[in-house]
Amino acid sequence: MKVIIIGGVAGGASCAARLRRLDEKVEIMMVEKGPYISYANCGLPYHVGGVIEKESSLLVANEDMFREQFNIDVRTNCEAIEILPEGKKIKLRDVRTGVVTTQTYDKLVLSPGAVSVRPPLPGIDLPGIFHVRTVPDVRAINEWIEKGNPFLAGMHRYSGFQTLRPRTHAVVVGGGFIGLEMAENLVQRGFEVTIIEMIDQVLPPLDKENARIVESQLKRNGVKLALGDGVSGFNKSENGALEVETKSGKKYPAEIVILALGVRPDTTLAKIAGLEIGQRGGIRVNEHMITSNPDILAVGDAVEVKDFVTGEWSLIALAGPANRQGRIAADVIAGRNSTYRGTQGTSIVGLFGSEVAWTGASEKSLVRLGNTDYEKIYLYPNSHAGYYPGAKPIVMKIIFRKSDGKLLGAQAIGKNGVDKRISTLAALLQMGATVYDLEEAELCYSPQFGSAKDPVNFAGMVAVDVLRNDMPLSHWNEAKKGFILDVREGIELAVEHVDGAVNIPINQLRNRLNELPHDKEINVLCRSGQRGYYATRILVQNGFNAKNISGGMLSLAHNYLFDERNEQ
Repeated sequence: MKVIIIGGVAGGASCAARLRRLDEKVEIMMVEKGPYISYANCGLPYHVGGVIEKESSLLVANEDMFREQFNIDVRTNCEAIEILPEGKKIKLRDVRTGVVTTQTYDKLVLSPGAVSVRPPLPGIDLPGIFHVRTVPDVRAINEWIEKGNPFLAGMHRYSGFQTLRPRTHAVVVGGGFIGLEMAENLVQRGFEVTIIEMIDQVLPPLDKENARIVESQLKRNGVKLALGDGVSGFNKSENGALEVETKSGKKYPAEIVILALGVRPDTTLAKIAGLEIGQRGGIRVNEHMITSNPDILAVGDAVEVKDFVTGEWSLIALAGPANRQGRIAADVIAGRNSTYRGTQGTSIVGLFGSEVAWTGASEKSLVRLGNTDYEKIYLYPNSHAGYYPGAKPIVMKIIFRKSDGKLLGAQAIGKNGVDKRISTLAALLQMGATVYDLEEAELCYSPQFGSAKDPVNFAGMVAVDVLRNDMPLSHWNEAKKGFILDVREGIELAVEHVDGAVNIPINQLRNRLNELPHDKEINVLCRSGQRGYYATRILVQNGFNAKNISGGMLSLAHNYLFDERNEQ
């Protein structure tokens, strides 16, 4: 049997290596139109920032390794230009010579990836405007930073003649993963950075209130934000610098521009082969990664997959899912009954010393689908035991079904400990866990790593209290319209307070119940929700209609006070 794999990187390379391990006799050919068969494209922004110093560190595996260790026929700088499915043939073109050859196959695996979105805007081809998708892309960016003009060429670093570093500007178009990572790394390179994003928040997968925290972190580190404003074109100013113009008419000067507008599936070959293309624009595959042609499989950024939580078709351009899909395709070709469970979009972004991560459905996605059978909680546990030095709070949002407690999604932001909590929740979510399972999960504990009641357990306990009606819950969008009881101490109110709220410190509450109305719903407020829970239990057991405001003053802050999207 002969298998041809089109594309390397995560999906194609993992498929090739897995297939060889399963079948020593199969003939495997891997075709990659670029110069590198497998590289770490997730590390590209950090090479620009100098965190990853050597370009060679980005190269995960080379041709020689695949040839010698796996006995795979690897052809780089070789582009697949046409599939002839009736005869099981594929035409390949040598990028360097232009020579076209034809190969036959028994099974074909498409892993073409995705291409960067490059809208036909005026001036988009001006020098100094770059994508960040491949190793050659970041090589060009680094060369431009070093040689793009006399100052960037390093004049200020000459030991014989020191010059004052002038202000240099970078504009990043797009506020997703790559956009934010590039912004951070360009700040490290000394640029003043502006992010221009067409929608009104960064990191679209996040719910808006959590995106506001991320935006605040960006601003604290000097990054300017232009949200809700799309780019209309690029110009060259009189002094030779670039100028980015937005639809609102604003202009932003730049020595370098990074286009991070996202990616779209590369379906050119699939369309030529007559394969089914899904409603999201990706190659449609089944749970075995098989396309509409039974002899052609597809994996990675080019395919549509089912969202594990919502069941919707989705496009997920992430290395982890691509790697797993490649392995499943290899299993299927080798005769094994492997299936892909769907994707949860589990992701994490590091940003100026903070971590932002999420998994599963967001609240806004559930609202968009008309799903009302969900509840959310906000909590702010420490990353590890509070008495051990270095503990930092984690902002957590947990979304679960009201009807049965099934975990639907989670988002977290913090300085440390975010990754392992979202990874744990992602694994539990894939297993169909409920918040009752979170409550009972047995997780490792030592004071420098966690708490006896881990944030994952804590989230489960809070959610279960809500489901059991031990803690009736309210949220700020409704609570602010009603009667609010603030159970914090007076000194805390001097720092922040809610207008119109009645203050009775929790330690005085039992003796002052006569001051509270029996004919109104009482929304209980504290700093993070914990004292509010205690107070709610007191009130409910004394005949009051009381609800705890989830997250207290902390959730009020990031739900309402960080909405500064028009600030520059």
